[in-house]
Amino acid sequence: MTTPTTHTKAAKKTFGLTAKLFVAMLAVNIVLIGAMSIGARISFQRGFLGYLTQQDQKRLDDSVAPLANAYQQHGNWDFIRQDRHLWHMLMLPSGRSFTPSPDNAPFPVPPLADLIGANLRFTLVDANNVYLAGNRRMFDGAPRRPVVVEGKTVGWLLIAPVQDVMEPGDLRLQETQREASWVLAVAATLIAVLISLWIARSLGLPLQRIARATHVLARGEFNERVPVVSGGELGQLEADFNNLAETLERNEQMRAALVADVSHELRTPLAVMRAEVEALEVGVREMNVEAMRSLSLELERLSRLTDDLYHLSLSDVGALQYHFGDVDVSDALDEILRLFGRRLADAGITLETRLPDAAPLVYGDERRLQQVFSNILQNVVRYVPAGATVSVGVRAEGGRVHIDFQDSGPGVPEASLAALFERFYRVESSRSRATGGAGLGLPICRSIIQAHDGRISASKAPQGGLWIAIVLPRQSEDS
Repeated sequence: MTTPTTHTKAAKKTFGLTAKLFVAMLAVNIVLIGAMSIGARISFQRGFLGYLTQQDQKRLDDSVAPLANAYQQHGNWDFIRQDRHLWHMLMLPSGRSFTPSPDNAPFPVPPLADLIGANLRFTLVDANNVYLAGNRRMFDGAPRRPVVVEGKTVGWLLIAPVQDVMEPGDLRLQETQREASWVLAVAATLIAVLISLWIARSLGLPLQRIARATHVLARGEFNERVPVVSGGELGQLEADFNNLAETLERNEQMRAALVADVSHELRTPLAVMRAEVEALEVGVREMNVEAMRSLSLELERLSRLTDDLYHLSLSDVGALQYHFGDVDVSDALDEILRLFGRRLADAGITLETRLPDAAPLVYGDERRLQQVFSNILQNVVRYVPAGATVSVGVRAEGGRVHIDFQDSGPGVPEASLAALFERFYRVESSRSRATGGAGLGLPICRSIIQAHDGRISASKAPQGGLWIAIVLPRQSEDS
């Protein structure tokens, strides 16, 4: 049994966006067609017929003067009763005769009122409304003009309204025109239906596809895409939806990878510590300085990983604190180089520096910038082999300060350069604890440099190793 709620939901689902667009556009077209038909009919009745009425009244005014002159000549209306031909001659416009001239000139064109039979619709009555000549049928409300002779009204000239004397043929013509207008209105409505349907489908179907894809996306299926088949704003909307879906899919993959990487990075030191503790508990290994040093190293790795994750989380939400001010890049970098000098020498790495005498200033957080320099040099100690050289230089060009770290080590494959700043990415696939950290140092560096409106990139160094390039905006007062 179907409930009323089910019927309502089905009706709402059936009457979708395309149907609404179709009905709306069809209704607008029908209203416009109906308004145009009614307007044309009113225009015909009030315009054309009104114009004919004005012509009748003008013809009526022009015909009064000849009648008044003839009455004044004869003294009464007997001449009209005795000579009907004279009546017709008087009713001609301006007293003209339409007989051909001797030189076979064409007939003069009569006025419009005569073309619609005005001379056949005239009626002449005396002062007492007694019929004298013309059309014997006198219509109520027919336009009339007095025939005045020496200040005295001697008769009246009437003209039958054109609407009241239309012959059956004229009525049939008017009806035919009305029927033709309705046929045209129906044809225009059918065309409007087809055009409205085409426009509704053109607009509605892409939006329906995007709506369905959005519902799929909301369920967590981020591989959903819509075909980009439309043009203009709809095509841009389809492309934007696909870009959004790709971004969500990529973020979901990054989230899953982040969870897997974090669990892996946490599980490894914990597993090592558990094995060490179990070995101590069962007596396989003695409790000595070496055992404690091994546990301390794993605790240090675990603490460093949690610190890096904490810094990344703060950077993601914009909560990583910065204390901006004027920073001398050369001094800040030189301080870090002095701290790493001994470690680089112990690792057999030669350090070369190119620091300018005139120190370029940047507007930044000196402590955070030194954190970046420290992370890069830690990677040098971990990955650059003994006997290699690392070159550190600072130079100012225009409104930018360039900080370069170049080494002559084995470098990084071209395919891995763009991924170095991704979280938990490391070039070696084994994730050996002896050769590196968790792959969070460079992502932290990128977040810090971006917070300084700068950029950091990795490329192949001229010496064959890795080139980490940092570009920061120079302090405006120093430029």
